[in-house]
Amino acid sequence: MKKSLFLSILTVSLLISVAANAQYYDSTYSQKKQPKQRSQQQKSSDDNTGFDKDKLFFGGGLGLSFGNPNYFDIAPIVGYKITERVSAGVGITYQYYDYNYGTYNFSTNVYGGSVFARYYFTKNLFAHGEIEYLNLADFNNIDKRIGVESVLGGGGYIQRISNNAGIVAMVLYNFTQSEYSPYASPIIFRLGLNIGI
Repeated sequence: MKKSLFLSILTVSLLISVAANAQYYDSTYSQKKQPKQRSQQQKSSDDNTGFDKDKLFFGGGLGLSFGNPNYFDIAPIVGYKITERVSAGVGITYQYYDYNYGTYNFSTNVYGGSVFARYYFTKNLFAHGEIEYLNLADFNNIDKRIGVESVLGGGGYIQRISNNAGIVAMVLYNFTQSEYSPYASPIIFRLGLNIGI
């Protein structure tokens, strides 16, 4: 109950923030970024590799909950802007749970990774698709570990806090929700930070 109340308050606060800032206009976002002037040596080295480090972005999320249960979650990502509208990347996830209910005590570690792609409709609004693999304890036999794949899809919004950083909010749907899924609901809310966007 406390968790759902907290998520509801967080979602409403985020939506109010987005609505309040929707009227803000910064001309730097309406103009396309001008390419950086580079020396001939830098151009030839970039042409050889085909990789532009300026197109990398980093970020992820962090979750904490103390009480019963105790919960810790860290999920860093690294991505690459393939075009102005399309980006893709990878992420890793580590979660720790600790439940204490009377004489029943349970703690576990969940870890895994994901690959994702995003399509930006605007500078702030995007579609997100992700395939995630997590290794976790089998709820029916906690001494056994299982792998759970999830296919996630949905959308997100970036509230930019500078020219190259923003707070990212996403609502995703788990198309492969099962009894082994680590998510209580097929609807997943995520909040994080991206740098280099």
